[in-house]
Amino acid sequence: MERNLKETGAIRTQTQPRSKQDRTLIDLVVTSLEDDKAQSITVIDLTGKSTIADFMVIASGTSARHLSAIADHLVERLKAGNAPKAVVDGKDQGDWVLIDAGDIIIHLFRPEVRDFYNLEKLWNASGSTTTADQAADRVLEPTG
Repeated sequence: MERNLKETGAIRTQTQPRSKQDRTLIDLVVTSLEDDKAQSITVIDLTGKSTIADFMVIASGTSARHLSAIADHLVERLKAGNAPKAVVDGKDQGDWVLIDAGDIIIHLFRPEVRDFYNLEKLWNASGSTTTADQAADRVLEPTG
Protein backbone atom coordinates (compact mmCIF):
# COMPACT_ATOMS: atom_id res chain seq x y z
CA MET A 1 0.00 0.00 0.00
CA GLU A 2 1.51 3.30 -1.05
CA ARG A 3 1.12 6.20 1.39
CA ASN A 4 1.47 9.80 0.44
CA LEU A 5 2.82 12.55 2.65
CA LYS A 6 -0.68 13.87 3.42
CA GLU A 7 -1.43 10.68 5.35
CA THR A 8 1.39 11.22 7.85
CA GLY A 9 1.20 13.25 11.00
CA ALA A 10 4.80 14.43 10.80
CA ILE A 11 5.65 18.09 11.00
CA ARG A 12 7.75 19.15 8.06
CA THR A 13 9.85 22.25 7.64
CA GLN A 14 10.30 23.46 4.08
CA THR A 15 10.51 19.85 2.85
CA GLN A 16 10.79 19.56 -0.91
CA PRO A 17 12.50 16.34 -2.01
CA ARG A 18 14.40 16.91 -5.21
CA SER A 19 13.78 13.47 -6.65
CA LYS A 20 11.35 10.59 -6.47
CA GLN A 21 14.06 8.61 -4.66
CA ASP A 22 14.30 11.29 -1.95
CA ARG A 23 10.52 11.33 -1.57
CA THR A 24 10.41 7.52 -1.35
CA LEU A 25 13.16 7.41 1.27
CA ILE A 26 11.55 10.11 3.40
CA ASP A 27 8.19 8.31 3.18
CA LEU A 28 9.87 5.05 4.21
CA VAL A 29 11.53 6.68 7.22
CA VAL A 30 8.40 8.52 8.39
CA THR A 31 6.19 5.45 7.87
CA SER A 32 8.60 3.26 9.82
CA LEU A 33 8.72 5.77 12.68
CA GLU A 34 4.93 6.04 12.76
CA ASP A 35 4.50 2.25 12.66
CA ASP A 36 6.78 1.97 15.69
CA LYS A 37 4.88 4.69 17.59
CA ALA A 38 7.63 7.31 17.51
CA GLN A 39 6.43 10.68 18.77
CA SER A 40 6.76 14.23 17.46
CA ILE A 41 8.24 13.30 14.08
CA THR A 42 9.83 16.30 12.34
CA VAL A 43 11.45 16.45 8.90
CA ILE A 44 13.86 19.31 8.17
CA ASP A 45 15.23 20.20 4.74
CA LEU A 46 18.96 20.90 5.08
CA THR A 47 19.40 22.24 1.56
CA GLY A 48 21.59 25.33 1.73
CA LYS A 49 22.23 24.76 5.45
CA SER A 50 24.64 21.83 5.36
CA THR A 51 26.44 19.46 3.03
CA ILE A 52 26.27 16.49 5.40
CA ALA A 53 22.79 15.43 4.25
CA ASP A 54 19.74 16.63 2.35
CA PHE A 55 17.24 15.97 5.14
CA MET A 56 17.15 15.48 8.88
CA VAL A 57 14.39 13.56 10.63
CA ILE A 58 13.92 13.97 14.37
CA ALA A 59 11.62 11.82 16.51
CA SER A 60 11.14 10.81 20.14
CA GLY A 61 10.66 7.48 21.84
CA THR A 62 9.33 6.76 25.30
CA SER A 63 12.32 4.83 26.69
CA ALA A 64 15.77 3.50 25.85
CA ARG A 65 14.23 0.16 24.87
CA HIS A 66 11.68 1.90 22.63
CA LEU A 67 14.44 3.90 20.89
CA SER A 68 16.47 0.75 20.34
CA ALA A 69 13.49 -1.06 18.79
CA ILE A 70 12.64 1.93 16.57
CA ALA A 71 16.26 2.07 15.37
CA ASP A 72 16.45 -1.68 14.69
CA HIS A 73 13.19 -1.69 12.71
CA LEU A 74 14.14 1.42 10.74
CA VAL A 75 17.52 -0.03 9.72
CA GLU A 76 15.80 -3.27 8.63
CA ARG A 77 13.25 -1.33 6.57
CA LEU A 78 15.93 0.87 5.00
CA LYS A 79 17.86 -2.23 3.99
CA ALA A 80 14.70 -3.83 2.55
CA GLY A 81 13.97 -0.58 0.69
CA ASN A 82 17.37 -0.64 -1.05
CA ALA A 83 18.53 2.47 0.82
CA PRO A 84 22.23 3.07 1.35
CA LYS A 85 23.78 1.14 4.23
CA ALA A 86 22.64 2.86 7.39
CA VAL A 87 25.16 3.52 10.16
CA VAL A 88 23.81 3.55 13.73
CA ASP A 89 25.41 5.24 16.72
CA GLY A 90 24.26 5.61 20.33
CA LYS A 91 21.88 2.65 20.41
CA ASP A 92 23.58 1.11 23.45
CA GLN A 93 23.17 4.27 25.55
CA GLY A 94 19.53 4.75 24.57
CA ASP A 95 19.24 8.52 25.11
CA TRP A 96 20.06 9.68 21.58
CA VAL A 97 20.32 7.33 18.61
CA LEU A 98 21.75 8.64 15.34
CA ILE A 99 21.12 6.82 12.07
CA ASP A 100 23.05 8.01 9.02
CA ALA A 101 21.21 6.83 5.91
CA GLY A 102 23.24 8.82 3.41
CA ASP A 103 21.06 11.71 2.25
CA ILE A 104 18.92 11.49 5.39
CA ILE A 105 20.10 11.67 8.99
CA ILE A 106 17.67 10.41 11.62
CA HIS A 107 17.89 11.48 15.28
CA LEU A 108 15.91 9.48 17.83
CA PHE A 109 15.68 10.94 21.34
CA ARG A 110 14.10 10.37 24.69
CA PRO A 111 11.84 13.45 25.16
CA GLU A 112 13.91 15.17 27.86
CA VAL A 113 17.13 14.76 25.85
CA ARG A 114 15.41 16.12 22.74
CA ASP A 115 14.22 19.15 24.69
CA PHE A 116 17.74 19.77 25.99
CA TYR A 117 19.46 19.71 22.58
CA ASN A 118 16.56 21.31 20.66
CA LEU A 119 17.91 20.43 17.20
CA GLU A 120 14.80 21.79 15.50
CA LYS A 121 15.66 25.30 16.66
CA LEU A 122 19.33 24.88 15.76
CA TRP A 123 18.66 23.74 12.18
CA ASN A 124 15.57 25.79 11.47
CA ALA A 125 16.78 29.33 12.17
CA SER A 126 13.66 30.88 10.61
CA GLY A 127 11.54 29.10 13.20
CA SER A 128 8.80 28.32 10.68
CA THR A 129 7.28 24.86 10.66
CA THR A 130 4.36 23.57 8.70
CA THR A 131 1.91 20.78 9.25
CA ALA A 132 2.26 17.60 7.23
CA ASP A 133 -0.77 18.53 5.10
CA GLN A 134 0.62 21.97 4.26
CA ALA A 135 4.04 20.58 3.41
CA ALA A 136 2.61 17.67 1.43
CA ASP A 137 0.83 20.09 -0.88
CA ARG A 138 4.25 21.50 -1.82
CA VAL A 139 6.17 18.23 -1.76
CA LEU A 140 3.79 16.28 -3.95
CA GLU A 141 3.82 18.79 -6.78
CA PRO A 142 5.48 17.27 -9.87
CA THR A 143 9.13 18.15 -10.21
CA GLY A 144 10.49 19.34 -13.51
